[in-house]
Amino acid sequence: MTARMKPPVLVTKKLYPKALELLQATADVEYHDSRAGLSADRLLTKAKGKVGIVCQLTDKFSAEVLAELPDLKVLSNVAVGYDNIDAAAAAERGVLVTNTPGALTETTADLAFALLMAAARRLTEAERFLRDGKWGEWYIDLLCGYDIYGATLGLLGMGRIGQAVARRAQGFGMKVLYHNRTRLDPAVEDALDAKYVSFEELLSESDFVSVHTPLTPDTRHLIAAAELSRMKPTAILVNTARGPVVDEAALAAALDKRTIAAAGIDVFEREPEVHPGLLAVENVVLAPHVGSATIATRTRMCTMAVENCLAGLRGERPPNLVNPQAWKG
Repeated sequence: MTARMKPPVLVTKKLYPKALELLQATADVEYHDSRAGLSADRLLTKAKGKVGIVCQLTDKFSAEVLAELPDLKVLSNVAVGYDNIDAAAAAERGVLVTNTPGALTETTADLAFALLMAAARRLTEAERFLRDGKWGEWYIDLLCGYDIYGATLGLLGMGRIGQAVARRAQGFGMKVLYHNRTRLDPAVEDALDAKYVSFEELLSESDFVSVHTPLTPDTRHLIAAAELSRMKPTAILVNTARGPVVDEAALAAALDKRTIAAAGIDVFEREPEVHPGLLAVENVVLAPHVGSATIATRTRMCTMAVENCLAGLRGERPPNLVNPQAWKG
């Protein structure tokens, strides 16, 4: 097969080399070799005429954008979430949309638990205190935080990542509560030693609330002022899911007023912007959306996205298809 016969594919941002090489072996690739995203206009210009696109969460594919791409067959997102894509509109146009589930489960669960621990033990606050030369002597209540071992963990969302966090909680002797759209099989609950409760009970009974829901119209601002007020004043909120699930302004106010004790946040409503109220308070650990940021995991995510794209272009059902109504096979 000559280069001219290869299907034209756009890669919108930097990929790990292994994945790029796999794609280039089969496709005629236009590669935007940059960590910086394309502007909306440049993205549309480069996407025209492509049958496949390997994109990332900063690339927005609305119904209006998809209408301008009549040749497009596969839109392969390097992420688990795909709220940057109008998957229903894509299905109407026969465009297969894929994601990368499973690849980042354990890594993101690690980060969620790291944020939980760092917020509970005030680690970033302690480091700033030390680096700023404020540590003069040891005293009994110096930077005292909250115990993790034996505490109650509430998991809001119990998919792959939520379950992985529950497994980590077992090693800390935590009582695990969860709320999910659908209840887990009793055998899974038993294996995780997790109890299904209402949303309201999870908020009021948990020492730690960790968010693991996808972003949908129903989950936008799922945690807002009213929900934060139901939590214990000693509770800690962790979000490694999607930023808009939590009302940032309400969270900043709750932290400032000590409605809750602390938070650990990896995702934000208008990334890369962070609400100034969150930057102003000490009792929050902030990270720049690094939940899946290990070399091995990000490499696998890129490779999985490429494998999804190539499967679709071969006329096969991609292994991680999120809009099955688009599949005509």
